[in-house]
Order: sequence, then structure tokens, then C-alpha cells
Amino acid sequence: MVLAGLSGASPLATDMYVPALPDLARSLATDASGAQMSLTGFLAGIIVGQLVLGPLSDAVGRRPVLIGGSVLFTVFSAVCALAPTVEVLNTARVGQGIAGAAGIVVSRAVVADLYDDRELPLVFSRLGAITATAPVLAPLAGGALLLAVSWRYVFAVLALMGLLLSLGIWRWIPDSHPPHARLTGGMTASLRAIGEVAAQRAILAPVLALACGGAAVFAYIAGTTFVFQDIYRLSPALSSLVYGVNAVGNMAGSLAYGHLAKRRAPETLLITSGALATTGAAALLLIQATTGSTTQLTWLCLLITISAFGVFFPAVITVAQSRGRAAPGATSALLGGSQFLFGAAASPPGRAIRYAEPDAHGSRDEQLSRPGNPGRHRHQTCTHLLRVDAPRVLITARTTASPAPETFSRCNASP
Repeated sequence: MVLAGLSGASPLATDMYVPALPDLARSLATDASGAQMSLTGFLAGIIVGQLVLGPLSDAVGRRPVLIGGSVLFTVFSAVCALAPTVEVLNTARVGQGIAGAAGIVVSRAVVADLYDDRELPLVFSRLGAITATAPVLAPLAGGALLLAVSWRYVFAVLALMGLLLSLGIWRWIPDSHPPHARLTGGMTASLRAIGEVAAQRAILAPVLALACGGAAVFAYIAGTTFVFQDIYRLSPALSSLVYGVNAVGNMAGSLAYGHLAKRRAPETLLITSGALATTGAAALLLIQATTGSTTQLTWLCLLITISAFGVFFPAVITVAQSRGRAAPGATSALLGGSQFLFGAAASPPGRAIRYAEPDAHGSRDEQLSRPGNPGRHRHQTCTHLLRVDAPRVLITARTTASPAPETFSRCNASP
């Protein structure tokens, strides 16, 4: 349970306060860009934290890194709750991301320390299911909390969670990496271990596979709501239903992997699930390029792909961690760091993209821009959509330049 909490803490910290972004911006007298920086800083902290703390745990042991990370996560969450300015909040969010990365990267290493190759699949399947569930439940929990209190209490809850995890680690998690198995040479040797692990093709292959899978999922997260709301004209409630059902499929795939691995090798399940995920995406591309897809067909293809990724991710982590037992922390760091880096590269950049429906008289944006058109200035009004990775959740903040906007801008924050 403690390892599960450590795996889910960072997704909760990413998504739980997303419904409060508009209130947070008003409270700290900032704009949408300032609010976005608190998300970007947190995700950058997670990347850096994994690359540093994973190898560090190979040198000093798992327990000190886990306790230190959880305590600092608690402290930085408290600073976020009390932040008087957006600058303080954004700085604390970077620290919170670095500290929260300890739970992600070291929990995988602990599992590799404690379980043999036969038991790894079941444990990673459970952790994968939790990772898939946390981003779905976090915005709901945050939204429910905001019905009664301000955004600051969301970070207070995260601080309390960090405190409970710290106590849980202290009480129930022994150091799974004994002194005789630790790396020597200090921090320099720890960081060098990443290069040594990356030089092993047997480990680099699953690391790159996870990175590419992560990029695909980040792209899905970034675009799904836009596709179903702006192209297929689904209501926010129905598009949320689509996303929720796909998340359930992903969680089911993760749980199924633990049972399938009893009869099939993780490498076989990795290849099969990767092929299935690719098939779903390729089928959608082919249909869209030829006859044009419908809402139902698009949903079905995405459901197949995302459910297959539920098997793919724990399978590829199992393969990589079982092959990298000489340095589980460095292996875990490569897995997590590459997944987020490739995901950030695959996500749309943080710029406004104007789009409108064309008609027989030209694009709507072109019509509005023509001289003499009374609505030519309406394009100044846009809807800013803040996307979080994790988010997996979209928050809408509309400007007040016009009561009847004709064009929109998508303003996406890269994770």
C-alpha cells in the first residue's frame, strides 16, 4: 500500500489542483501563463528528480531517498499552500516535482529488489493500474474539495498525504538495497551508472520502447478532448465519458497483464500489446484518410490502443527492470526520465493555434479578418485550454473581449 501511495502521489499532485487553476490565477494576481508555469515547473521537476534520485538510491540505499523525498514533498506542498505570490508557488512546485519523483523512481527499484522475475509482472501490473487510476480520480477529488474550500487546501491535503507516506515508509518500508550491493564513488559514480545502463542494448531497447509509448499517450492526452469536442461536437460531459471509459480500459489492461504473465513471457506480451496499440492507431489513420471516421469508430480505435497500452507499460517496465538488476535505480531513472522527455516532445507546443470551420465563402477566420466586417475583431476572444499531462484534464478560462467569439485559440502547456 505504501509503494502504491508513492506511485500515485505525483499524479495526484499534478491533477488534483487543476480544477482550481482559474481561482489560483485570480488569487495570486497572475494570468493563464503564470498558472501554466506551476504545471510546467512541476513536470520538469519530475524529470530531473528521476534522473538524479534513481541513481542516488543505488549508492545510498532506497530508504534514505524515499524518506527524504517524502519529507521534502510535504514541505514543498505546505509552501505551495501558503504561497503569497505566484513566483513562490512556481518555485515550490519545482521542488515538489523533484521530491515527488522519489516515489515514482525508487518504488520501481524497490520492487526490483524485493521480487524475482516470476513475481515482478504481478506487482508492476498493480502499480500500473494505480498510476492509470490516480489521474482520473484526482481532478474529481480536487473539484469536490473546491466546493467547500479554496485552492490552498488542495496543497494542504497533498502535504498531509506526504506526511502519512513519510510515516508509512519509516514504519513499513525497509531498505531493500543493502550496503554491500550499493555503488561506491559518490554522486559522480551514481550518475555515471545511467550511462553504463544506457550503453546496454538489452536495457536500452525497452527504455526506448517505453519512451515511444509515453510519447503516444502524451499526444493522446493532449488531443483527445479537442478531437471529441471541437471536431465531433460532443459536450464536455460526453467527452469526459469517452476519456473515462478509455482510462478504465487502460486500468483493466494493467490488471490483466499480471494474470497473462503467468502463462506468457513479458517480452511476448510487450510485443503483442505494442502491435495491438499500433493497430488501433493505424486503423484510425487509415479510416480517417480514406472514408473519414465517425465518433464511434474513433472512440473504438482509441479504446483499443489505450487498453493495449495498459498491458504494454507494465510489460516493458518488467523487462527493463529485470534486465537492469545491477543498477535498478539507474534503470528506473532512464525509464521514467525518457518517458516524460519523449512525452514532452510529442505534446503540442505552448502556442496559440487558431482554427475555424471553412465554408463556401472561405474560412470563418478569413471572413472575420476582412475589412468592413463588423465581426472582424471578434477573433481577439479566445478560449484558453490548459492541458496537463497528466491532466489529462482541461480547464477553460474565457476572455471577455466579445460575448460571441467566432474563433478560438488552443493554448497548450507542454509537460
